Amino acid sequence: MLKTGPIVIVEDDADDQHLMQEALHSLYLTNPILFFAQGSAALHYLKTTADEPFIILCDINMPGMNGLEFLKKVHSELPVQKRGIPFIFFSTSATPDAMQKAYSMHVQGFFVKPHAMAETKRVLQLIISYWQTCRYPNNRESKQPWHH
Repeated sequence: MLKTGPIVIVEDDADDQHLMQEALHSLYLTNPILFFAQGSAALHYLKTTADEPFIILCDINMPGMNGLEFLKKVHSELPVQKRGIPFIFFSTSATPDAMQKAYSMHVQGFFVKPHAMAETKRVLQLIISYWQTCRYPNNRESKQPWHH
């Protein structure tokens, strides 16, 4: 995992994709931003890419494979799991049940998706800054890779 690697966003709503893209671009990040409208497409990318994604931002409510199912698949695919990519839910669906399930599945964060650009930018800046600063086993600045 490189802190300059792609930001993977799993989001089926085109308006939310646009809002997130505009907010991230306004932060002047150099990371590529990759959007996937379906969890299955994102999982295929994660299983087959040589890229080292920086972070995964995922919606909960999506057609087909929902965000919780996608998280479960990411954790069950050993090659993907061993990459240690931070997985963050960024969703309008923040029910107590969804949050309980997400944290019981070891999600690294759960944020409510704002509707205004300024607030979206603030929350995404917070998330990105945290993971750019945070030390964790699979980032390139750590001494040893994480092994499960």
